[in-house]
Amino acid sequence: MKRTLIIAEAGVNHNGDLELGKKLIDAAKAAGADFVKFQTFKADRLVSKAAPKADYQKQLTGEAESQHEMIRKLELSPTDHQTLSRHCEKVGIQFLSTPFDEESMAYLVREFQLPFIKIPSGELTNSPFLLAAARTRKPIVLSTGMATLKEIEQALSVIAFGYLEKTKAPSKSAFKKAFGSAEGRKILKKRVTLLHCTTEYPCPFQDVNLSAMQTMKDSFDLPVGYSDHTPGIAISIAAAARGAIVIEKHFTLDRNLKGPDHQASLEPSELKMLVDGVRAVDQSLGNGIKKPASSEKKNIAIARKSLVAARAIKKGEVFTEENLTSKRPAGGIAPTEFWDWLGKKASRDYSQEEWIG
Repeated sequence: MKRTLIIAEAGVNHNGDLELGKKLIDAAKAAGADFVKFQTFKADRLVSKAAPKADYQKQLTGEAESQHEMIRKLELSPTDHQTLSRHCEKVGIQFLSTPFDEESMAYLVREFQLPFIKIPSGELTNSPFLLAAARTRKPIVLSTGMATLKEIEQALSVIAFGYLEKTKAPSKSAFKKAFGSAEGRKILKKRVTLLHCTTEYPCPFQDVNLSAMQTMKDSFDLPVGYSDHTPGIAISIAAAARGAIVIEKHFTLDRNLKGPDHQASLEPSELKMLVDGVRAVDQSLGNGIKKPASSEKKNIAIARKSLVAARAIKKGEVFTEENLTSKRPAGGIAPTEFWDWLGKKASRDYSQEEWIG
């Protein structure tokens, strides 16, 4: 049975408060998510002091402070990371965090047993960062918001080179060669998952373009998933039904809390509905073989029909469209044989509704 991995994206919704962070971990565990994910960065390495906020950030946090000032308040210290990781271990959910700079990535790989590195959409064109990620030898889950197929291919070329070449000098030609090689394609398929994503908060439904998830799968022959920024849970469930092996969704304890991402996040009860919905999809996809399900076999005799006498039929009488019909239950001759019986003579008397045969 397919099992979709569900990442509950706490992100920066802890608001710099460790107790709130722990409550987010508890909520993710209670909802049944596989992972709870935070974000690891240093504001000084992530944004310049003059960098503007996104429109949605201005709407939610005002324009008085810069993006740098907003981000700096949401940094997690090494001690904070350890505290959150230990709480994840205590309650029984896998800790994850997305790095936004090479120093943060090295810290996460060194200090935590991360099953993979989650690379955010904004870093897809950051080739030195991608190269460093691949050289950790960890699997990579790569979000592709704002990207074209050409940009995704360029990113994958860097990653393939990073996995294959430990000492060779990086160059565009070397990246292209690695991506085009059989070894490169093989290692990408083994270690990389692409997440379709639309980088807007919240994402309008008309901009989701969920079919692009299949386009990426067909173009690169890689596993795919979906990082969901839409309102509600419908698109995540649809993505699971279309073959996503990973679903990532922001969540918060309360959408009314102050901060850049709360308003575009699910609340705990909604996260639980998302998890339940995706798990139902996982169970429902099956193996693709069209045959009676075990639960429905008992209903075959009840729901299907048999050929019966539409009225009393005497021995020697010819079967016609007037004296033959089909009625439940099954068990006699199937109505698929109706035309084979027309014109034959009855070998005995039949009472009305008696099975023919």
